[in-house]
Amino acid sequence: MSVSLPTPPPVQNIERNELLANPAKWLQAETPWVVRGLVAHWSIVEQAQQSAGQAGDYLKQFDQGYETSAFLCEADHGGRFFYNDTLDGFNFVSVKTRLTQVIDKLGELAQEPAPAGLYVGSTQISQCLPGLSEQLPLPLPLDNPLVSLWLGNASRVAAHFDYPRNLACCVIGKRRFTVFPPEQLENLYIGPWDFTPAGQPISMVDFHQPDLERCPRFATAWKQAQVAELEPGDAVYLPGMWWHHVEGLEAVNGLINYWWSETLPVYGNPADVFQHGLLSIKQLPPEQKRAWLAFFEHYLFAEDQSHLDHIPPERRGRLGEVDNTMARQLRAELGNRLKR
Repeated sequence: MSVSLPTPPPVQNIERNELLANPAKWLQAETPWVVRGLVAHWSIVEQAQQSAGQAGDYLKQFDQGYETSAFLCEADHGGRFFYNDTLDGFNFVSVKTRLTQVIDKLGELAQEPAPAGLYVGSTQISQCLPGLSEQLPLPLPLDNPLVSLWLGNASRVAAHFDYPRNLACCVIGKRRFTVFPPEQLENLYIGPWDFTPAGQPISMVDFHQPDLERCPRFATAWKQAQVAELEPGDAVYLPGMWWHHVEGLEAVNGLINYWWSETLPVYGNPADVFQHGLLSIKQLPPEQKRAWLAFFEHYLFAEDQSHLDHIPPERRGRLGEVDNTMARQLRAELGNRLKR
């Protein structure tokens, strides 16, 4: 039985000048924040303030023919891109098309009283709209970010997480982010990891109609939720691993986001460790799992290095600081072992 839950409190708002005065502090924050008007000076935002059609025409001038994936779902799904009823497929189809065609179709669907859902997920701007990046002056010192475009109508993307830090800038229409800290994982009822709508595991809860009889712990997660509603020019920052449910609130919505990480690519993605753990640790007897948990807590999750004080720093090897050389050595060892 679905229930109605109270609106969560808003994500913390900070002033644009406060962010720009100390960007290092805010770009390393471990809680979300919103800045109103952070990118209001972008041309795409200025066009969107006039109309979604003008914003679409602005984007089309950068289209050089690159094809991307667009998702389509029937109107009766209410814009919720999700699994089918038996979880062996999805309630949408994916087609390859140019962004110009997507923009034109969004304009057509905006005239319908009950439109089908149309959604384009993370699409790298340097590929799909070359030249647009130069028109997006971001007043923040992000280190080699991945810049992506998201377009759609009144769509709903289930709660999921991203490993990198994320700065999401609303450029057309309005967006709502409902966010949860990483420790709410157990209360969000996460679906399969190896069969997902868009690459990341998602919450199976319908946020518009949560069934607390089937998913009672979701009520606990909801108590920790925060909401950010963005208008064109606003931006929300999400630390890595925070769960976020994203909704497009108007007939045409556009978002440009930046993903970045402080660690170099040579160190790899922690998700690889998780996958290796599924292979090597999950099926061990309980007492061996507890033993390996102690190893992980001691060597990986200790808050400081005091547990190594009995070893001279120059003799700590891989237990000490992992520099670029050591990272490459560890990667080579892992690669060789996994080939056996």
